[in-house]
Amino acid sequence: MIDSNQLKRISLSLPMLQQADSLFIREFQQTAFLAHVPAGHDVFLEGDRVEAIALLISGVVRVYKIGETGREITLYRFGNGSSCILTANAILSQKTFPAIATVEQNAEAVMIPASSFRDWVQRYDMWREFIFDLLSQRLSTMMAVVDEVAFQRMDRRVASLLVKQAQTKNPLHITHQEIAAELGSSREVISRLMEDFVSEGSIRSGRGTVEILDFELLKSRSYV
Repeated sequence: MIDSNQLKRISLSLPMLQQADSLFIREFQQTAFLAHVPAGHDVFLEGDRVEAIALLISGVVRVYKIGETGREITLYRFGNGSSCILTANAILSQKTFPAIATVEQNAEAVMIPASSFRDWVQRYDMWREFIFDLLSQRLSTMMAVVDEVAFQRMDRRVASLLVKQAQTKNPLHITHQEIAAELGSSREVISRLMEDFVSEGSIRSGRGTVEILDFELLKSRSYV
């Protein structure tokens, strides 16, 4: 159950609650509950039954797939004010979760039971629009992933990842294995490409760190 003080804090991350009618708010407070999930915890594994959906008010969750060879690829991440569309789809279709969702940064989430989620989609236009907006946004993200995997060379994908992440933090604390897991490649392939970037002078690579030395050069190798 969500009390009034918690509702005020949650509304800062979920502005749609500020426009909701009193009936929805009352049901929301009676049905929803807060959960704290530590970093490293798997929210869902592939094949899990989905009993509730999480709306994050802090933290970050990574959603990814693991292939038969053990390679990983990130589908998307979601954070403050957002949720997992694969969870929503599993609830609406009443199927199992098709990927893995792992908390990357300590998360606090509003949990909505699956039965209430389905009921609200049918009964409340505001809730339905909120969920469909999330679906639309995340579909665009996943289409971008498909485009990268299908049509972009791996060196351009690695360069783009480094450029994007270095815009907020440089040097980066990231390993070759983590880059491989992010992009659906192998550590050996990533290591060879990183050696190329080091040789051309665009980066400096250490144990678990990558420093961008020449942004323009690296950007020229990317598709950003």
